[in-house]
Amino acid sequence: MKEKVSAQSAENKSPLSGRGLGEASDITIIYGIGAGLTNFEGTLIYIDLPKNEIQFRARAGAVCNLGASKPDEIKPMYKRFYFVDWIVLNKHKQSILPKIDIIIDEQRPNEITWMKGSDLRKGLKEISQNVFRVRPWFEPGAWGGTWSFAHIDGLNKNVQNYAWSFELIVPENGLVFESSGYLLEVSFDCVMFQEGEAVLGDAFATYGTEFPIRFDFLDTFDGGNLSIQCHPTKNYTKQYFNEDFTQEETYYILDTKDDADVYLGFQEDIQPGKFERALIKSYQDSEEIDISKYVQKHTANKHDLFLIPPGTIHGSGKNNLVLEISSTPYIFTFKMYDWLRLDLDGKPRPINIQRGMDNLCFGRKGDYVKEKLIAKPVEIESGKDWKLYHLPTHKNHLYDIHRIHLSSEIEILTENKCHVLSLVEGTSIIIETKNGTKQRFNYAETFVIPAAAGSYKIINETGREAWVVKAFVK
Repeated sequence: MKEKVSAQSAENKSPLSGRGLGEASDITIIYGIGAGLTNFEGTLIYIDLPKNEIQFRARAGAVCNLGASKPDEIKPMYKRFYFVDWIVLNKHKQSILPKIDIIIDEQRPNEITWMKGSDLRKGLKEISQNVFRVRPWFEPGAWGGTWSFAHIDGLNKNVQNYAWSFELIVPENGLVFESSGYLLEVSFDCVMFQEGEAVLGDAFATYGTEFPIRFDFLDTFDGGNLSIQCHPTKNYTKQYFNEDFTQEETYYILDTKDDADVYLGFQEDIQPGKFERALIKSYQDSEEIDISKYVQKHTANKHDLFLIPPGTIHGSGKNNLVLEISSTPYIFTFKMYDWLRLDLDGKPRPINIQRGMDNLCFGRKGDYVKEKLIAKPVEIESGKDWKLYHLPTHKNHLYDIHRIHLSSEIEILTENKCHVLSLVEGTSIIIETKNGTKQRFNYAETFVIPAAAGSYKIINETGREAWVVKAFVK
């Protein structure tokens, strides 16, 4: 006997409840973004798509915003994704995650992969007890550089540069499952929705399902200066954007060339009104500014750590590979001067002079900058062939930073804290958790040790001393 199938879009204007739906069918399929809200009993299938893939398709005109009938221009569409669509859809995903019967990865339409929801949830629990690395992704930018081309295998060479490596930014990255050569990716926030307390430990009471620390790379090798910018204060972020925490940033200098520098803090004689007028005139008349009249310029050396609490004027100069260690709010960066350059689309990048002025701390100037905003490593513990250094962050940073120097191996307790680590000197290390799981990580790779892992061992595979940076919530 041939089955009768009816299909109904959840976005169709016809009502989904009431008489008529599926009455003459053996199988009824309800599909679309709101399908899980219809309260019909049946198999619940969730199709996931990484945010970087959504952006690629948006640039090709292949997707549009939630509820929209056609694509908008790229930047307005992305802004709406970021501040509306993805927030709404993430809340929906969190609510139905315990009920998903089948999860599908749709980023390769000709190679669809799927798994049972019960296996997904089991996998997320296992991840929350062990070391893991998210799938990074790379993006060109107006100031982007060449370091990534030279040091990271497998990248697409047919782009003009790579400005960013999104190593660990929870709203951006995914977790990849593998079975028999098949790959399936889900968004990172799935593990936070289900296992947030196991991942964060004692920080869960404060941050809940928000993962508070991020690592990413800013590549300006043979590129350009970043914009002169600042991040909003915590109170400003709450008042205007309803976010509970803001971007508390540091620049860890992983590599440099050719007299690299960093712009950080104001000159001693800074006059806020004069600075603002210069910025406005530059924007209105397209005139360059000698920004060093107002902002200090510091020589950048490998393994320096520059501290950028909210409200601090800053920007990386050319020829740095910056490991940006930061808290993880949404994207609230106020660019105040951008060297008069155009974005990759040939249009000016957005400038937010007034919002920047509303947040700048003009007391971070002169000698204060060298004394308080450039970390001075202190050895706090040592063993037979290892040393532990503290790289103190600013009092306004929610996280702290350690650096481990080791020749052979060291065991570390999580003490109910989540650790985010990156190998910043050396070729490769092995991480072994207490349950016997082992995983290799290479130079410049970021990985996470959940609080629930309890302890882990770092094993140096190189013939020379390895250095590992570790960040954790204070």
